[in-house]
Amino acid sequence: MEKKVNSNSTKNSNKKSKKMKKKKNRFIKKFFLFLLMVIIAFFIYFAIRVVQNGGGVQGIVTTIVGSSRSEIETLDDIYVLCLGKSLNMTDTIMVVKYSPKLQTASMLSIPRDTFVGKNKDTATTWDKINSKYQLNPQSTVDAVNKLTGLNIKYYLTVDTKALRDLVDAIGGVYFDVPIDMDYDDNTQDLYIHLKAGYQLLNGKQAEWVVRFRHNNNGTSYSTEYGDNDLGRMKTQREFIKAVLSQTMKPSNLTKINDLIKIAIEEVETNLSWDLIKKYIPALLDFNTESLVTAQLPGTAQYCNQLSFFLADSVKSKEVVNELFLKQPEESNENENVIGNTTIGEITTTKPNSQITIEVLNGTGTSSKLTSAVTQLQNQGYKISKKGQTNATRTTLIIDRRGNTSEIKSAIKSLLGTGQIQNGEDSNGVDFTIIIGQDY
Repeated sequence: MEKKVNSNSTKNSNKKSKKMKKKKNRFIKKFFLFLLMVIIAFFIYFAIRVVQNGGGVQGIVTTIVGSSRSEIETLDDIYVLCLGKSLNMTDTIMVVKYSPKLQTASMLSIPRDTFVGKNKDTATTWDKINSKYQLNPQSTVDAVNKLTGLNIKYYLTVDTKALRDLVDAIGGVYFDVPIDMDYDDNTQDLYIHLKAGYQLLNGKQAEWVVRFRHNNNGTSYSTEYGDNDLGRMKTQREFIKAVLSQTMKPSNLTKINDLIKIAIEEVETNLSWDLIKKYIPALLDFNTESLVTAQLPGTAQYCNQLSFFLADSVKSKEVVNELFLKQPEESNENENVIGNTTIGEITTTKPNSQITIEVLNGTGTSSKLTSAVTQLQNQGYKISKKGQTNATRTTLIIDRRGNTSEIKSAIKSLLGTGQIQNGEDSNGVDFTIIIGQDY
């Protein structure tokens, strides 16, 4: 009798076990079905967002970084001071401006020996612009702003290791080496040996190209090309164009993690990730043929028995204006407006000396007002009034005379920030500029 009970108990137990397994299997199936539906829904949503953001590689990247096509279209021009560092010295100093709306970029090389001191007769090596980095990157930014009259806020420092790793990560860079390079420097552990011509350079060879000045026998680039430092700066600008072209190829999209790792570990910058990710998708549309480059005009000269580069202030202002502040002229076939707008298809713009501006300080700091006024005056604008106003976060550029978009954009580009608004005629000025805390 006892055996029979045990037998029935075992059977009941087996039945319960089978029922639990069936329930468990049904639950697992439902869970994976639900998970599959979530994944399908996510990919459908992702695909829709990619299409909304323009499709293709740009649409994918825009969606991944959490940006949008509409946000890209409202991005302002951005200035960045790019510094190439080697042995804690900045051999490369470049001002770069990128305009997402126009898909244009400008780059100005500044010689590392540029004089930024006060007295040439008592000049020391600390009066060279590349020495400012010894203090901190911001000191270099301040010196460049004073030299160019711009309001650059961001810097990006890349050392030679970062350059080597970047070039190797993207599979090398094809570049036309301008001359035979043969240079040895035991003190810097630098040994450059390259033949002229178009070739694929690895990371180490890329470093050789951007650091080369002259050969062991004293020969350098041709005078027409620009010898020594001038030649090196020209080569650096051309090489950067080649690197940009290679990096932005769709095939390198799969290497994005490697590139981000290099940026995080080996690049020093005050650019925030929130700001960077807004510009990444726009950069994918950039054509390096739209990159305009130049170098600061001036002459080499000995001061207090030291070699310096003395910037030509007049020509420098012209180059800065042409490279960074001049906007493409607009025309409207249907307009026939008298003044400084359009007449038929011809756009006429008043010279800066005929544009009057009142500047009001909303930063709470008097030095900011002085800096803004100096910037505007250096570009020839007439300052009719200076004053204080309530603290404001955003710089406002109020057009009171119906000026052209070219003039408004040039002022905004010079200040490096600002919201453009239209206002009523007031005090007979062309613009009222309220300097905000974003200046």
